[in-house]
Amino acid sequence: MRTEIVLNAAIHETRIAILEDGRLVELLVERPEQERMVGNIYKGVVQNVLPGMQAAFVDIGTGKNAFLHASDVWDLDFFDLEEERCERPRQTPIQQRLRRGQEILVQVTKEAIGDKGPRVTTAISLPGRFMVLAPGQEDLLGVSRKITDVNERRRLRKLAASLRPEHCGVIVRTVAKRKGGRELKGDIKKLSKLWEDILKASQKAKAPALLHREMGITSSLVRDLFSEDVDRVVVDSKKEYKRILSYLKEVSPHLRGKVELYEGELPIFDAFHIEEQVEEALQRRVELKTGGFLVIDHTEALVAIDVNTGKYVGRYNQEDTVLKINLEAAREIARQLRLRDIGGIVVIDFIDMVSPKNRRRVEDELAEALRRDRARTNILPINQFGLLEMTRQRMRPSLLYTFSEPCPVCGGVGRVQGRDTTVTKIERCLKRARVFSRERKFALRVHPSVAEYLREDRERRLKLLQKSAKVRLELEEDEDLSIEEFRVLSGKIREDLTEQYRRV
Repeated sequence: MRTEIVLNAAIHETRIAILEDGRLVELLVERPEQERMVGNIYKGVVQNVLPGMQAAFVDIGTGKNAFLHASDVWDLDFFDLEEERCERPRQTPIQQRLRRGQEILVQVTKEAIGDKGPRVTTAISLPGRFMVLAPGQEDLLGVSRKITDVNERRRLRKLAASLRPEHCGVIVRTVAKRKGGRELKGDIKKLSKLWEDILKASQKAKAPALLHREMGITSSLVRDLFSEDVDRVVVDSKKEYKRILSYLKEVSPHLRGKVELYEGELPIFDAFHIEEQVEEALQRRVELKTGGFLVIDHTEALVAIDVNTGKYVGRYNQEDTVLKINLEAAREIARQLRLRDIGGIVVIDFIDMVSPKNRRRVEDELAEALRRDRARTNILPINQFGLLEMTRQRMRPSLLYTFSEPCPVCGGVGRVQGRDTTVTKIERCLKRARVFSRERKFALRVHPSVAEYLREDRERRLKLLQKSAKVRLELEEDEDLSIEEFRVLSGKIREDLTEQYRRV
């Protein structure tokens, strides 16, 4: 499989596309006004401790208080600046471990989404190119699960144990595969120096304060994703191109030859046929090659994905037809989850299958397709209703929330009020106006679509409205109003009476 990374640096945003055989599978976006927080380390102040939720809210100086769950609270004082260590979370109630006004070091693990503030932990981790340093977590010694060779895992684990600083845990990253002690030792040295600087800053800073800012999207891309498995990285910005080469010179100089500067006339995302794939990733409906399709809906609690047969009717029996669509849907759903960066709870409504064996095949197909996903996933078996429930690690808002905002008309519901409902509300408003006002003639200003609705069938609805409210109406159209909005004006001086009589 050919893997390419394409970076587009514009004035208002930086976009990074990951392509597998030319297909877009992941898109990272960074904007100045949406500065990412995951990885940032703060000296915060506990604002509230909620025993009923076993959680606390911490002021980290970003406007919204951060959420700290008891499971993310390691032993106090985290970190004890004398001991420079912490212990695993205990079963002790959070109210016995935290108090209002207490100053603590925390790291952001999830971005703020909607009205929710960011999620934080007291278990600090500092990622490098080859290693992750976990200060205070001295019992932590791990090797990336993506390194599957038993002998290589054993070698790296032994090497990491010999390099581990005092009172710190370490995790060996995937890119450390087949690397020697010199590279890993250099990485640990840099991370240890970084941790020392953070501790010194925490002693001087007045809470709440930012102590460490995570790398920007370009540098973190090179650190986390650029390995021997990537065929090339193409960049359309000389500044970012030089930044990548500079970073690689220190950590992986042998990869510099894979970095290219794009200088074509077409926008880089057009040249690589990425732009149209980005547009497709924002659509509710996703077409499948078999003729079936997916419908993806976001709600506050979860994301629902519905699998439909569409135009595909198959050649053999119904079970074979359904299985073929479900298998393709499973592969495409795995791609869409990565591409749209969908996190949290996901419920998939596969087409009903009779055979338990076929249901397991679909589950296995989805699990296999998700193996390339960097985010952690957990899949449950398809239940008796044909629903598969799963979770995917959420670290930042999905692509939909990044590129869109709630509809000002429907408020994000996805449906607008019907014209008949609007007319009913107008009727109630007019009846109130007749009771509380001496006016008997009004001007009614509505959206052209509502005006058309009232004039249909020789103004039958308009006449019925006047008869019911016992008023005379002068109908006016206003394209600036939504279908749900209307204005009731006095017939004489054109005073807007809408709010006065909308509810009495």
